[in-house]
Amino acid sequence: MKPTLGLCLVSIISAPTLAVNPQPDPQNPTGYVLLRSEVMASEQTQTSDPMYAVWANALATAPNSVVDLIDVGAAGNPSNVKRAERVFPRSEWDFLTQMAAPEYTYQRFLQAIGKFPAFCGDYSDGRNADAICKRSIVTAFAHFSQETGCHIAIDNTWDNPLALEEWQQALVHVREMGWSEGQPGYTTGCGQNDWQNKRWPCSPNQGYFGRGAKQLSYHFNYGAFSEVMYDGDATVLLNNPALVADSWLNLASAIWFFLTPQAPKPAMLHVIDRTWTPSQREVDAGIGYGFGTTINIINGGIECGEQNKDKGQPVNRIRYWEGLSAHYQIPIEADESNTCWQQTPYGSLNLNGATDVLYTNWEASWKYHADRPGGVSFECHLVGYQTAYSALVPGDYEKCVTNFFGSHANWPEVRIVDTIDGGTGGGDNHGEGTDGGTPTGAIPWEAGVTKVNVGDTVSHQGKCFTAKNPPGVWETPTQSNWFWDEVACS
Repeated sequence: MKPTLGLCLVSIISAPTLAVNPQPDPQNPTGYVLLRSEVMASEQTQTSDPMYAVWANALATAPNSVVDLIDVGAAGNPSNVKRAERVFPRSEWDFLTQMAAPEYTYQRFLQAIGKFPAFCGDYSDGRNADAICKRSIVTAFAHFSQETGCHIAIDNTWDNPLALEEWQQALVHVREMGWSEGQPGYTTGCGQNDWQNKRWPCSPNQGYFGRGAKQLSYHFNYGAFSEVMYDGDATVLLNNPALVADSWLNLASAIWFFLTPQAPKPAMLHVIDRTWTPSQREVDAGIGYGFGTTINIINGGIECGEQNKDKGQPVNRIRYWEGLSAHYQIPIEADESNTCWQQTPYGSLNLNGATDVLYTNWEASWKYHADRPGGVSFECHLVGYQTAYSALVPGDYEKCVTNFFGSHANWPEVRIVDTIDGGTGGGDNHGEGTDGGTPTGAIPWEAGVTKVNVGDTVSHQGKCFTAKNPPGVWETPTQSNWFWDEVACS
């Protein structure tokens, strides 16, 4: 799960635009202020493709207080958990985990699913949600068998007295072999004065070696996962990475990876449910639907391409998938491929400039704008490599524009304000709203219960928000983001 980093900054002269209008900062003689409304408009223009809403919905999470109540067969389990129990009951879990470590349990599996309502979630367009759920779980187990399995041949009766198929030997390892708690390790890059350490600072004497069903590794992955699990707080797992081994996070980390696009790679879920449509360049590179593409997403640089056709890891994954899919009677469609040796690995695929590929990370735009101070754009744009700022994390675009993590060298000092030359007089109230009464017709927001339509206004914790994209029942409004615009309470 180590991201691939790259850098490609090209200065391009562009026509004048009025997307943002930087003004001198009255509080800082060397800085500038931007209107929040203009910054938000710039972000929304660049993320107007409906797929961004799909990605954001897929990564929506339930509160941990809800997850803690999930139990096998509980009447109050979320609907996606009940679907998982129906298509993959405890008996099937037991069938596939007879060698598994005790830290992996069926209850924790259900809790991990319950954290992400999109996994085994509903579809409103006629797709078979039960079939997609089953295929998703079986796909995950095929990869678990490779990542954390025993790999003991069925005829090795000494080590495999139950004569289990190799695809029944998943989830044996909780921690990476050779590592144990208390060992600092996988600390490459820790302590450096760079954006990764500013966003996800390593804790002293902690080891960020592989843990859990997907072997989460390195501080920048622990920090990013922690932000998703703990309402934006990266420090929880950076300070206590052992939680990824010893709690339901050992399976939730794998489902998070399953749902997260690593642009230009799609999320594995969206390959399986066909929400994703491969671009022409991907098609030309042999990348399409099927299990093979999930291998390319996970480890394409090492396991895909003709040079890796007979390599052990992809051969194992394919064997496990074919054994599991046959056992669970999962049909393989005519346009699907189980293999990826015929695919170009994503890391070797040049998608720069492709108009049918979407990216998910923000970086400073170095385009020249003659109508702005110093020709600086004062905007960010989407790029196909990991940066400090994600288009799928609410508030990250504003952080990119203000260079919050110091990732843009020589970027001007920028503050974002709600009004200029009036109201706050250029002061920054960070869109904190007021404590006024609820406007007429506002709906009191209750997480997990309240359902609203675009244009509806809700009240929550003394603030008011209008839905600008369809929020799910767990998209609690806390600030202006993809789903919500904060508005004044009258």
